[in-house]
Amino acid sequence: MAGLCKTFWSRPLQSTFSLACKLPEASLTLRLRCLHSSTTLLRNSDDDEPKGWFSRLRKTAQPDQSHSMALSNKDTVYELQFHGVKPECMEDYLNQFSTFQQLMRDKGTGAELVGSFTVEIGDQDEAVHMWQYPGGYPVLNNANMIYRTDSDFVEFRKQRNAMLRSRRNQILLAFSFWPAIQPRDPSHIYELRSYTLKPGTMYEWGNCWARGLQYRRSSQNEPVGGFLSHIGEQYNVHHFWAYKDLQTRKETREAAWGRPGWDECVSYTVPLIRHMKSRILIPTPFSPLQ
Repeated sequence: MAGLCKTFWSRPLQSTFSLACKLPEASLTLRLRCLHSSTTLLRNSDDDEPKGWFSRLRKTAQPDQSHSMALSNKDTVYELQFHGVKPECMEDYLNQFSTFQQLMRDKGTGAELVGSFTVEIGDQDEAVHMWQYPGGYPVLNNANMIYRTDSDFVEFRKQRNAMLRSRRNQILLAFSFWPAIQPRDPSHIYELRSYTLKPGTMYEWGNCWARGLQYRRSSQNEPVGGFLSHIGEQYNVHHFWAYKDLQTRKETREAAWGRPGWDECVSYTVPLIRHMKSRILIPTPFSPLQ
């Protein structure tokens, strides 16, 4: 309670306190919790705060510093593809995509398949593919040029497009505080949690998750990767998690609530979200992530 009083004592928050007094009790509780979480998450502690990237993020951003510059680097860019497949064509589609991902290597595009999945829970008859382009945009540009002009790829697109209901993609950058993606031995299910944030809140999201990720780590090593959109729909965040099965997912998520700090991470980030979506994914036989 003493900490909360100190928070409201500062002049910049006096108007906020006056407004909060007029709110219904439930709304007031939520507002106070978020304000308390903010000060807790941003507290300067030499014992438990991440160094380097996190210390930079807490500083006021310079006018010429974009979100992508502060939150990640562009040495590797990623492409996330969503393909809505006609139900009767899914098996043929996967067989063809297996050949396609091998062709991408054989043609020297520089693109590397990170993971390939079908949706188990979420939008049905959907395939999700993650590619990475080590070397950044020059490699991406080269891969796109080969894909558009090579005769084998032209034929591939003709056959693939006849099997699809829809398709879209995003170009992403990896959050620097998430672990590097590593191939996993069989077998796992994967959860893709996608968030649309309020414009201007990406720094706050990263600020919180730089610490929040620590509360989610366990012996299961479930964090796979975290990404922010860079080209395509903006202010999107994608978190990949790996679990042995749905029961393990349930137990892992429940265990996080027993670790001090996780509840504050959740209460602080919820107000930053406009929309969120969860998909449970099953790896394809040719996916590097199994």
